Amino acid sequence: MSKINVRSFSNENEDGAPDLVGITTFSATSFFVPTRGTTAQRPTDHVEVGSLRYNYDIKNLEYYRGKTLGWSQFELVTPNLGGGTGSNTGLGVRGLFAGGYSPASIGDIEYITISTLGDSQDFGDLTDGYNALATTNDRTRGFANGGQIPAITANMRFCTLASLGDTTDAGDLTVATKGRPAGISDSTRGVILGGRDSSNDAMNNIQYHTIQSTGNAADFGDLLSPREFIGGMAASSTRGLLAGGYDDPGTRINVIEFVTTKTLGNSTDFGDLSYVANSVGAAANSTRAIFAGGRTPADANNIEFVTIATTGNASDFGDLTGVVNGDIAIVTSSTRAVFGGGGAPNGAEMVYVEIASTGDAVQFGELTVAKTNVASLQEPGVWSTGHGGL
Repeated sequence: MSKINVRSFSNENEDGAPDLVGITTFSATSFFVPTRGTTAQRPTDHVEVGSLRYNYDIKNLEYYRGKTLGWSQFELVTPNLGGGTGSNTGLGVRGLFAGGYSPASIGDIEYITISTLGDSQDFGDLTDGYNALATTNDRTRGFANGGQIPAITANMRFCTLASLGDTTDAGDLTVATKGRPAGISDSTRGVILGGRDSSNDAMNNIQYHTIQSTGNAADFGDLLSPREFIGGMAASSTRGLLAGGYDDPGTRINVIEFVTTKTLGNSTDFGDLSYVANSVGAAANSTRAIFAGGRTPADANNIEFVTIATTGNASDFGDLTGVVNGDIAIVTSSTRAVFGGGGAPNGAEMVYVEIASTGDAVQFGELTVAKTNVASLQEPGVWSTGHGGL
């Protein structure tokens, strides 16, 4: 192999880089400047698939996908949002709490910046107010799937997570579900697991949808057995987990199951929680899933964790405070989990833990919309622009 060390490398016209033919390795201690030009100057002949250039018109890098697809620009995506008041004065991963009940269905959506501390702000509303639903999201879109208003619904609604506002209709589930089904997501697909049907029986259906598209959901597979009041969004980019709930005919369980998000099929046994509860909060970063709270039937304050890439029983993490427990929800960044909602009279509070460590939760702030309108926010849905599935 030959090496050439140069400080500047240009074509004969000094208006771009020359073609490097064959297997070429490039390394630099600082940076490199790709070929540059306007949209009109895009090359069309003798262009290799994967060629890279900077486009002055769109002020972005673009790459060549072949004669049929042409040039496409890189999508610049960041999970960091903010710019408001309370916890949103800084920038960071955005967490949102949507819907729930206390005791009637609630349509409020409120949001926080997970990396900071402080109170939430109003985001918008779920159309008509929903509870006991499943939520799914990527970095830009959040979906609220199924639930009851108060009747069971198959409706799917979505909102743009970077912009404040209400949800918009997106399509329908293959099977209507309520009873707090679980929702998990990766960067492209949302999966809805279990729930309760119109006869109030637990379901074993697994359904999925493509997050960047509108339209109806499709069948994914089946759970090991019917389950309802599961809740949570615990996923890595490859696996999604669900824990606890009721089986059919209504016995609380502690079973953890998982699916491979990108592959259609049935769920697989993962392990067990150390306690038996329904409506357990669940969330994750890319490696560790956190399960917390729920009802045993008393409001539980357990926090437990598993390593997503393995299988096995959950381990003790710490405890929720007396301020937040019971049927809670959790939003996560890569480093922090924030717990919100739960039973009255303290279900409008938030506490947090650092995911990589273990220990008890500490105060984060208040869910201000819930605190203004109701005594508590039970079984809310959640979205996060930086959860483990992304």
